[in-house]
Amino acid sequence: MTAMKLNVIDLEKTEYTGGKSSLCPGCGHDQISNVIIQAAWENGIEPQRIAKMSGIGCSSKTPAYFLGNSHGFNTVHGRMPSVTTGANMVNKELSFIAVSGDGDTASIGIGQFIHAIRRNVDMLYIIENNGVYGLTKGQYSATVEKGSKKKKGAVNEQPPIDLCAMAINLGCSFVARSFSGSKKQLTALVKAAMSHRGMAVIDIISPCVTFANNDESYRSYNYVKENDEVLHILDYIPHFSPIEEVDVPEGEYQEIQLFDGSTLRLETVGSDHDPRDVVSALRAVHEAEQADRHVTGLLYYDSDVPTATDALGLTDTPLIALPEDQLRPSKESLELLNAGFRAA
Repeated sequence: MTAMKLNVIDLEKTEYTGGKSSLCPGCGHDQISNVIIQAAWENGIEPQRIAKMSGIGCSSKTPAYFLGNSHGFNTVHGRMPSVTTGANMVNKELSFIAVSGDGDTASIGIGQFIHAIRRNVDMLYIIENNGVYGLTKGQYSATVEKGSKKKKGAVNEQPPIDLCAMAINLGCSFVARSFSGSKKQLTALVKAAMSHRGMAVIDIISPCVTFANNDESYRSYNYVKENDEVLHILDYIPHFSPIEEVDVPEGEYQEIQLFDGSTLRLETVGSDHDPRDVVSALRAVHEAEQADRHVTGLLYYDSDVPTATDALGLTDTPLIALPEDQLRPSKESLELLNAGFRAA
């Protein structure tokens, strides 16, 4: 009998799986779910320390398909960031994986998305971006490129909202773009984002096989594979693995140290992109857009942005674990506080 492979905390990968997918066969979202399972297992995160958050849409159904032993909250349409913010405030020891879509994020939830970035809420925010509303017969979403054409209907004539450019402009501390068909790159980015302290946004192009996987669609599998401008070849080195185990030629890569001591290694492939430079990140996005291409990789990273819990000066002990006598102010302290307000 073959022994099951265990991760660094002695758990089988089956501890990280979920229910059977009900999405269309071949949907890119299922590959993303598989990557999340792999990344959480390889990073050695206890499933019970993970909280899965989502809104409404095809993308927001996917938390049912991974991490079945983790906490989960399926919120209303576009409101996932505020619910995640509240959950993070009361229990900052949880690792939050938020899954959204291009409709959930770029339309009804765009205001919530903006303020979560502004506050630097500590979570991995995954956007499963297919450019259409898959649950309501495939209308174009706000992120689809001008000139893209789905299987049925007219060419899209509206300019897109680029969520990566928006996140960079707003000061998001970790911004990346990937493709559901690029498993190695996507896995490295997700593993690194799970180790990041602060808000990590990964915009993942995920072709809709039902409405927009034709060659005229800029979000189809074939189009993205032929027009993917890769910034880096990525590898992720967890803090519990010696760097010497990874064979990368000296002088052909740069390393980014993550909060928990892990390393994201970026091997350049014909690009002078600097992920620590905001201008370089925005230039990469805009140049790709002008050429009708998709730029993928780590676009921007800043480890020095205070998180929402840092800015609020919350206690080291999560609020959920504090006893009532520490959470509830005494009558005397309330009277003193109110007296101060009356004097002002």
